[in-house]
Amino acid sequence: MTRPVDTHVSEADAFTLALERDPGLRATIVAVAVLDRSPDWDRLVARMDRATKLVPTFRCRLVASPLGLAPPRWVDDADFDLSWHLRRIRLRSGADVPDLWDLARTMAMDAFDHDRPLWEFTLVEGLPDGRAAWVLKVHHALTDGIGGIQIAAHVVDLTRDGPDPEPLPDPHPARRARPLEPLAEAVGHDLRAAAGVGADAVRGAPGTVWRWLRDPLGSSADALFEVGSILRTVRPVTDTRSPVMVERSLHRHFEAVDVPLDALHAAAARHGATLNDAFLAALAGGLRRYHEAHTACVNWLRVTMPISVRGPDDGPGGNRVTLVRLDLPVGVTDPVRRLAIIHAICDAERHEPALARSEAIAGVLNRLPIGITGGMLHHVDLLASNVPGIEAEVFVAGARLDAFYAFGATLGSAANITLLSSRGVCHVGIVTDGAAVPDPDVFAASIRDGFDEVMRA
Repeated sequence: MTRPVDTHVSEADAFTLALERDPGLRATIVAVAVLDRSPDWDRLVARMDRATKLVPTFRCRLVASPLGLAPPRWVDDADFDLSWHLRRIRLRSGADVPDLWDLARTMAMDAFDHDRPLWEFTLVEGLPDGRAAWVLKVHHALTDGIGGIQIAAHVVDLTRDGPDPEPLPDPHPARRARPLEPLAEAVGHDLRAAAGVGADAVRGAPGTVWRWLRDPLGSSADALFEVGSILRTVRPVTDTRSPVMVERSLHRHFEAVDVPLDALHAAAARHGATLNDAFLAALAGGLRRYHEAHTACVNWLRVTMPISVRGPDDGPGGNRVTLVRLDLPVGVTDPVRRLAIIHAICDAERHEPALARSEAIAGVLNRLPIGITGGMLHHVDLLASNVPGIEAEVFVAGARLDAFYAFGATLGSAANITLLSSRGVCHVGIVTDGAAVPDPDVFAASIRDGFDEVMRA
């Protein structure tokens, strides 16, 4: 039998859901898969029916815990209707890729119905040369980027015809909660969480005492360093670094840029950096050019970036990321020096002790007024994300996947730029806030120039 779903979301996801009282902070992810032709609709529906049974949160809705005692939890949607979540439309005659981006951004700005599972997939037909697209809209609480790629493995084939999938195990029976059960479960969740923290403290106590006896000064310094790391993570943000990208609105614009993966990887490797370092260095160069186009000078911008904490035992789906905030050296004109600075910054962030405390930190932030935490997010200049995609040639119900773009939520920032690598190409999805970036074409061109600059370095 497939496992039943009746678990709470993480504190980090609960924090994201609470932020949605401000519509500018909705955590909606939209991905667009460009296909060489229209897939077989019946096969697509059958594959999605199977995938939602293998990843059962796609058949669940979120329910708030009584009195807010615990984070919201997933419960079976007894009224689940696959046909409501799977849609099929055709673009007008003569439509092209810009019309596809416009459709995708309209879907992104439309709020989810929280009485249903938080996803909608739409097949878009009518693109030039018989091509089609699959627009995937999911809530960040349902999955992160890497989890989304894992889920896709249940839908795609390695050949155009594709073998018949293996039989599914017996499904678990759906049930409705009994009276007072949600309240008891919420209290139980808090007790289990407290017990887990206590058990970790007890297990770690002997080692902590022994380290302190051996090296009291060093142990005290480590403790102070960890406290400092947590304070750096939650430090208040009261200003926007960019003198240009200041205003915020509910209007979004989608653009896309393609970059050769091998060239970007080689540019990073030549200077002992990672692909992610090169990605951020390209964004920094592009942002400098955009500000120069507006006759503005800026040296540092504030960037939020998700870091995956997904472990080998984590199943497909789910949100397994924590957000880090870092300063991007936009004012450094030499791309090689900029790459070295960013490599050092990212290496330091990966070793921040606060990363291991991200759930506890999110739990504290959940208790703060949304006006405080949301106000901090509105002062972030950029949200950037790097997601490894599917490198093999794959097919969706007979249609070849030619490109895959991810358009992430801005979460109060001026823009979200997500790199998703697939089959030797970095597909870069750019989401801009219409008030912060009134000229999205200039912004996208600046980002493209930033990538070219790094690849020439």
